[in-house]
Amino acid sequence: MADPATLPWPVAFQLSARRRSVSIEVREGQVRVLAPKGVARRDLLAMLQAKRPWVDAKLRQQQQRMAVRPRYQYQTGERLPYLDTELTLHVMQGTRGACIREADTLHVYWSPRSRKTVPEQTAQAVAQWYRAEALRLLEAKTQRLCDSVGLTCHGVNVRATRSKWGHCTFDGRIQYNWQIVLAPTPVVDYLVAHEVSHLRHHNHSRAFWQHVHAICPDYQRLRVWLRDEGHRLILPPYER
Repeated sequence: MADPATLPWPVAFQLSARRRSVSIEVREGQVRVLAPKGVARRDLLAMLQAKRPWVDAKLRQQQQRMAVRPRYQYQTGERLPYLDTELTLHVMQGTRGACIREADTLHVYWSPRSRKTVPEQTAQAVAQWYRAEALRLLEAKTQRLCDSVGLTCHGVNVRATRSKWGHCTFDGRIQYNWQIVLAPTPVVDYLVAHEVSHLRHHNHSRAFWQHVHAICPDYQRLRVWLRDEGHRLILPPYER
């Protein structure tokens, strides 16, 4: 029987009666085992031991990616990516927290009545602005594309998801990771083309990719860019 103490990293086990198979996930530098209830712990540990070289490689890759993720102090003069440009922060005191864009400047107002620090208030206001702008932009792009290809989307929403940039449900609703607006516009357009194509093909079949290509001929290059650079597309909370 494998001993957890022989593993060089902590592991979280998540057992569910709904699962039918065992899988190992490595995300954000953490190892998690998903398994059906009733699977013996010794069997899960044995699987981890067998997969140890793969887990080690995944952890190294993610640690390298996390090391180059952007960190922001959320102070005046700092520049944040937005589509094909950068926005400069201008932080000042106001009567309440708010964030307003003027040309390429984001005016962020912090409130002296808040218990949060100025950088914390700024980070929160900036994230709220980006999320709202992402929803507005992605709704418009999705609707325009649907109109042009004769498809119907029954709703768009945005979240800060951990594992997917987009998701299309079987009832025709599309969800995006709002942080995609940190990417260049062509990458955003590829993601919209990808999810809109799922309104017709709920899979990744050849027909699906043909549909994506018809909408976005350069999709392969943009898909690779998102795969390789997507870990940099993040507005993290303020860290002291």
